[in-house]
Amino acid sequence: MELIPYGKHHLDDSDIKAVVDVLKSNFLTQGPSVEVFEQEVCSYTGAKFAVAVSSGTAALHIAAIAAGVRPGNAVLTSPITFVASANAALFAGGRVIFSDIDRDTINICPDFLDKTFLENSNVKAIIPVHYAGLPCDMVRIRESAEKNKALVIEDAAHALGGRYEDGGRIGNCKHSSMTTFSFHPVKAIAAGEGGLITTNDPVLYKRLLRLRSHGINKLDDSFVITEQAFTNNMPNPWYYEMLELGFNYRMTDIQSALACSQLKKLDKFIARRKQLVENYDLAFTDLENCKPAQTVSKTKSGNHLYVLRIAFKALGMSRAVFMGKLRENGIGSQVHYIPVPAQPYYRSMGFDPSQFPSAQDFYSEALSIPLYYDLSDGQQEHVIQTIRKLVS
Repeated sequence: MELIPYGKHHLDDSDIKAVVDVLKSNFLTQGPSVEVFEQEVCSYTGAKFAVAVSSGTAALHIAAIAAGVRPGNAVLTSPITFVASANAALFAGGRVIFSDIDRDTINICPDFLDKTFLENSNVKAIIPVHYAGLPCDMVRIRESAEKNKALVIEDAAHALGGRYEDGGRIGNCKHSSMTTFSFHPVKAIAAGEGGLITTNDPVLYKRLLRLRSHGINKLDDSFVITEQAFTNNMPNPWYYEMLELGFNYRMTDIQSALACSQLKKLDKFIARRKQLVENYDLAFTDLENCKPAQTVSKTKSGNHLYVLRIAFKALGMSRAVFMGKLRENGIGSQVHYIPVPAQPYYRSMGFDPSQFPSAQDFYSEALSIPLYYDLSDGQQEHVIQTIRKLVS
């Protein structure tokens, strides 16, 4: 039996043509396709600026640096996320603080934020994570951050195509300094690998451009060593300056062309995911030991993941056995996520996962089931009926 994966990209002939066109062009990297993709994302989200990079992790890393995170600073984020959200703070030389989640949204809980800020000094930035694509309460998060003089960096790796409560698209940076995205194949659109940061701040934009390419001057950055930069008052055509320590985080034209082609189909992708989510919600709301994890309205979600909360103890079946039975029936599943404070690296830093009871409780029951554009109605019905039998 062919396995139904928990997530999968969708490619068509237009995506293949876009990549082949670049392969036949003069630029495989540092060419025009990157800027075209950045402009398209700006048009889609409503942000003023976009900086494409090599991965979602790279986006978080340089966003943290651009926000001013350095040794002595702290970054506050959710314990229920992929490790990159927290690691970005460490990459920048800062430290990490976790604040527990809301049980209904699985996003960072706004009610806990002020207390977390009060208990921790020198918080430079907060990275709220739009878990599974569901937008965080960005108004309350922004207000809490402003009171504590912290910048907001939205981790929207799951959320391209989603909307805030006011209807604006996630990534417009109305409530944040920067928003980061991922284009890993299981995300809303695929670029193979890739990431991007949106911002409305021209100073941050210029610094992000430098940081993604070795810290070298970009746009109208002034030259520092003018006697080497000019000949007869004209800029030397070979000359450049490294202004700070940067990275080789550039996205290729191959990736950008694929991402740009995928972006044209994003609304279609989101509409299908929404339909599949509605089917799942209807199928699982009447069960005693199995419920949708996010119980608030998902109409504005990017719907990257569909996560169930399953009372494995009440069923008398471990999660590992449950996942094995799904696999025997040709159904893939995954867990998103092991709480970051529970990871050995973070435990060695003194974190105790029991300090975040809502996150721990969620983790003990969480299971992601198949959700992707090409999931057929018949495949979804097979997933639904198999799970209903296992939990009954």
